[in-house]
Amino acid sequence: EANAREVERVFASAQHVARVSVVQQRIMVASIEPRGATATYDAASESYLLRCCSQSARALRDGLAPILGVPNPRLRVITEDVGGAFGLKTGPYPEYVALLVAARKLGRPVHWMSSRAEAFLSDNHARDAYSDVELALDERGKFLALRIRHLGNMGAYIGAVGANIQTTNLARCLPGMYNIALIDIGVRCVFTNTTTTAPYRGAGRPEANYMLERVIEEAARMSGIDAIKLRRRNLIKASAMPYKTAVGTTIDSGEFEALLDKALALADTDGFKQRRREAARRGKYRGLGVSCMLEHAGGFPLEATALRFPGGQKLVLGLNVQSTGQGHATVFNPLLAQRLGIRPEQIEHRQGDSAMEIAGYASVGSRSAMTVSHALIKTVETMLAKGKSIAATVLETAEADIEYENGRFGVVGTDRRVSLLDLAERAKEMKERGEIAEDLDTKTTAETPLTFPNGCHIAEVEIDPSTGALALIGYTAVDDCGNALNRMIVEGQTQGSIAQGLGQALMEHAIFDSSGGQLITGSFMDYALPHAYDMPLSFKDDLHLVPATTNPLGVKGAGEAGTTAAIAAVMNAVADAIPGGAGAHLDMPATPEKIWRACQRA
Repeated sequence: EANAREVERVFASAQHVARVSVVQQRIMVASIEPRGATATYDAASESYLLRCCSQSARALRDGLAPILGVPNPRLRVITEDVGGAFGLKTGPYPEYVALLVAARKLGRPVHWMSSRAEAFLSDNHARDAYSDVELALDERGKFLALRIRHLGNMGAYIGAVGANIQTTNLARCLPGMYNIALIDIGVRCVFTNTTTTAPYRGAGRPEANYMLERVIEEAARMSGIDAIKLRRRNLIKASAMPYKTAVGTTIDSGEFEALLDKALALADTDGFKQRRREAARRGKYRGLGVSCMLEHAGGFPLEATALRFPGGQKLVLGLNVQSTGQGHATVFNPLLAQRLGIRPEQIEHRQGDSAMEIAGYASVGSRSAMTVSHALIKTVETMLAKGKSIAATVLETAEADIEYENGRFGVVGTDRRVSLLDLAERAKEMKERGEIAEDLDTKTTAETPLTFPNGCHIAEVEIDPSTGALALIGYTAVDDCGNALNRMIVEGQTQGSIAQGLGQALMEHAIFDSSGGQLITGSFMDYALPHAYDMPLSFKDDLHLVPATTNPLGVKGAGEAGTTAAIAAVMNAVADAIPGGAGAHLDMPATPEKIWRACQRA
């Protein structure tokens, strides 16, 4: 209450107050592979087995076992290849419980695969929020205070993560890249006769960034200050890091002004006026939209990794997090091989089995790279410490004289060596004989704090005012994901998430009949997804990497930058294109009809 009173006082005396009301329309996840599962029951052991798509077999097991009323070990969940997830496949669904109970009662396996029509109706939906946003500024355009009243639609019942998306996740993204000393945010979550809303790529981050970037554009319009200059004037300085925000988080690192400059140069914003004049000669409207984005990655800090030596000159890397297209084996196998000095092909990647009992949560919130890499470093260190002790026994020397290099333990100053994989086999034999208590199999847990990926995305659009048709002429993305473990994977994550952000900005909208509650957009005949030809004609992306200071490898995360930044970049570009401010308050999706009507008002 004291903070709210102080915010009210600042607003009352501010030179400028920008106000916008923004809508985050309801959207569907529509992963390429619908949900499906096969359940079996073993009467002798009174145990269940569920094979299904998930974002963590263990996380799903931990959610389902209490519903069945059995201890966790009596339910095993196995997940193999998954055709996209995006948050949709994290938590338990009623169908999984029904399958498991049916398998027990019938005494035979029971399989179910969702049809696309069933998926549209019963898969968790996403977004669906409304926000009134106010930004107070002084006469020079300095941001003084931010006030938000936010309404989130939970659907008919609460999802697996509760109201976290529209409360904690949203608030942690404020104040973005900007130095805003005072923030007053109030959130109400309501139930309606609609499908439950739950995590979808971004999960609160796009909502926060969109409202912030739209109110900044409004502030630029009403104050007469150039929108880019206004942003630059209020960016948190690199010298201010670590920066404690008004919502209580601490941004550990970032070079926001340098990142903005790199994006502006890559997008050739200096040449935009000429391109706009050329478009006008052809009767088209050109617009440029900027979106400065900061999100938080992590949220579930605990994660473990396991190293197991099965023999045969192999090492098994076991993970709890599930790859659903992120390429975990492509990232983590080479990382482990580099740390140990062995060949990547000697490493077998294992995931998707709750029986491995590897602690952690799931592949959500851009957390996998930062949490797994941290846990993996700890696991390697623990395993090598055990290895030095065992190697000292095998090589008949003091442990202090043992070194590890290029996949081998050796005695310092001599040529006496034993390879890691040979030592692992000998350690198992020694353990069987009772000579040592532990072999080299190792499982270690680490806790990784939040990180704050950030970026600047710039969209350039061209509009035909006679039809409302929009062409996305160019899109530029410069992101700071901390140290990139694999740049190819990061680029794929960036481009894929931008495509999903463009879908929300321009075409996606799940609609229920307001009178009867019937889902109107029940198929792809009525619900539009972006195609390849909807993507930018010119796409440029780059990285501006500032390592995180909160985990050993300096990783921040990369999975949700595009969905978080793209919607504001595109909608700001549309608003900039349409003359007279007629597009300034256009709601998503910016369909040709909406754009055409705005052009008629211009």
